[in-house]
Amino acid sequence: MLKTTLFAALVAGTATVAAAQDTMSANPTVGGAEMMADMTIAENASNAPNLTTLVSAVQAAGMGETLMGAGPFTVFAPTNDAFGMIRDASLEALLMEENQAQLQQILGCHVVSAEAFSSDIAGMIEDDGGRHAVPTVGGCTLQAYMEGGELKLEDENGRVATVTTADVDQSNGVVHVIDRVMLPAGQAG
Repeated sequence: MLKTTLFAALVAGTATVAAAQDTMSANPTVGGAEMMADMTIAENASNAPNLTTLVSAVQAAGMGETLMGAGPFTVFAPTNDAFGMIRDASLEALLMEENQAQLQQILGCHVVSAEAFSSDIAGMIEDDGGRHAVPTVGGCTLQAYMEGGELKLEDENGRVATVTTADVDQSNGVVHVIDRVMLPAGQAG
């Protein structure tokens, strides 16, 4: 019964996203900025006013060229508000050149080296009985699951992010905007 209910919620959630995209005949906007399917993840993120902290972090980590590369990638993109949950001193320290390796690992925990739209993720969650392990390029394993019709991710510290904007198609992958920064095991924000 639970599996049937979960599957119905997954189908309803992904159908809502698909219907919204069909109605708009375009990508969802991010922070009010139009996202262009023929631009890279890095190019589109640079245009989104609610992803400026992420863009600054990607630049500080020296990962801009990677996210302009061929991909395909799936990026779980934390908003400025998500970064705002991290103590200012901790965030400032992360952006320092001497902490570049740590910043690269944290950002890598938001990147998957494959393209996965929400319907793909929902299918994997269903196939795995309600939770799906998502290995990232940063060495983290996120747990994807559905709750209340929303796609959620849990990091190795138990921090949970909700996908607030799904399926932002890019020329080199897909972006899902999230409301929390995911951290590697043992790191607190």
